[in-house]
Formats: sequence, structure tokens, C-alpha cells
Amino acid sequence: MQFYQKRDFGALISDTFAFFKEHGKNYFKNYLLINGLLLILLVVTFVFGYGELFSQMMGSNTQGQNYYFQAYFEENRGMLILVSVLVFILFMAVSIVTYSYPVLYMKRLSETGNKNIRADEILGDIKNNIGRFFILFLGLVFIITPLAAIIIGISYVLIFVLIGFFLLLLVFPAVVNVVNFLLFDYFHTKKGFFDSLSYAMRAQFSYPSGREKSPFWKYWGSTIIIYIVIQVITTIFTMIPMVIFAAKAFTVAQNDSSVQNPFEGTMGILIFMIYGVSILMSFLLMNIMYVNAGLQYYDSRTDLHRTLDLTEIDTIGQHEL
Repeated sequence: MQFYQKRDFGALISDTFAFFKEHGKNYFKNYLLINGLLLILLVVTFVFGYGELFSQMMGSNTQGQNYYFQAYFEENRGMLILVSVLVFILFMAVSIVTYSYPVLYMKRLSETGNKNIRADEILGDIKNNIGRFFILFLGLVFIITPLAAIIIGISYVLIFVLIGFFLLLLVFPAVVNVVNFLLFDYFHTKKGFFDSLSYAMRAQFSYPSGREKSPFWKYWGSTIIIYIVIQVITTIFTMIPMVIFAAKAFTVAQNDSSVQNPFEGTMGILIFMIYGVSILMSFLLMNIMYVNAGLQYYDSRTDLHRTLDLTEIDTIGQHEL
């Protein structure tokens, strides 16, 4: 697969899945080797750390004994704080790998053409870029997040006058694309945070030459389609526990003499296990979004398209000689 080339809307979608067809085995093998243990620890900590909390909360609500939940919270405040800190640390570690892995994997693949990338090579790339990732993290938290919150918040407010829904539909994928382009440009070049952010925003509306048709709609549409695919798959996993819980709650409501907590016993374990699988699926499926964003970024780098074309011509000429 050639990475630095122009792609229309259809090619952005089809090549995303073609990427996983060609490189998926190696890609996910390394992803799970690097991130698998962290993901499992995150899910286990979340499920078992907060499972009892939700059980107490729902049990007190169904039986009208909220003071039981308050007492439970006071008695276990230290444990809940410890679990929250542990979940935060694990979530940050998972996020570092989740955000940087697809970018660095595609960078190495596009530069070397090696289809048998090893996990230690990607780990080395992550370690070499840990300082830049820290700077990127600060920029995302203190600059991008507040600006995105303001823009999306205004769109939510305008929903009451109907135009907000269409504005939100327009803005949200564009914000996602800007962040993803920022990630790819920041790690593919030696630019600083603000230079990459500037490129990420400009690349949504025009190519570097400025003479070609704006790529905004094909990037926007590609992100929407991939997002819908991911949501359809994850909804299958999230709807199952919701249906089970609703059926259990309905049964409880029909039998007031023996009110039970739907989060207790085997049913509670099953619900949280399914939600745990849903979390894992969400992290895995987001790789589709990042690969699609990478192909969008390579499409935008028309300055490198010509360089690669000339390199291929030179290679052909050498073979002929």
C-alpha cells in the first residue's frame, strides 16, 4: 500500500479497511503486546473497583435507603480514592499508547515499507518521543480541550434553535480531524506544537498548493462514516447489559415484596463483565479511526507526493539499466 498519495472519499474508506486486511495481523499483535496488559488492568480495576459502588448505589435507590449508600461511601472513601487514582494512572498509560501507537506504526511502515514491524521497535519509538508526547498532552489539555469545549458547547446551546444540531454535526468531526492531524503532523515532523496545530487546521480546508479543491468534505464524510461503523459495533455490546438491566428492573418493579438489587449476584457480575468487554472493544475499534485519520493526513501531504513519485521513477530507471 502506498501511503503518500491523493485519495478521494471512497478510497479513504476502502483503503482504511484494506490497511487492516494487509497489516492487521501484525498491527494488532504488536498493539496487544504493548497495550494489552494495561487494557486488562484498566478494565479489571474499573469492573471490580466500581462494581461494588454501583451495587450499593442502585440497591439504596431501589429500596429507598439512600443513607446506606452515604454510609458506604464514608466508610470506603479511602478505597474509592485509591481506585480512582489507579484508574486515572492506567487510563493515562493506555492513552499514551493508544494515541501514539497508530501514528508511530504508520510512520515506521510508510518510511521503511517493512511489513514485519516488531513491538520493541514501536516501544523504542514511543520512548524516543515521550518528551514530545508530554508537551502534546499539555497542549491538548490546556489549549485544545477548552477551545473544543467552547465550540461544541455553543453548538449544544444552539440546538434549541434547531441550527445547533446541524452545526454540531458539522463541527464535531472537524474538531476530531484537527486533533488527529495534529497528532500525525507532530510525530511525523520536527515541528513544534503550534506549528503542527496550524497545519492541522489549514489542512482541513486546503492543500498546500492552494490550487486544488478543498478536501474538507471528504475528510469530514470519511470521519462520519468510520465513526458510525464504530458506534454500531460498540452499541451491540452496550445494549446487551442495558436490555438485561431493564428487564431485571421491570421484574423488580412487578414484585415489590421482594425487591432485589439488579447489580448483585451473578447478574451484576455478568453486566459488569459485558461492560468490561465493551471498554476493550472501544479501545480496539478506535484504531480504525486513527488509521483513517492517518490516510487523510498522507492525502494532505501533497508536498511529499511528488517526492515519492520521483523516487519511484528513479527506481524504475535503475531496474531497467
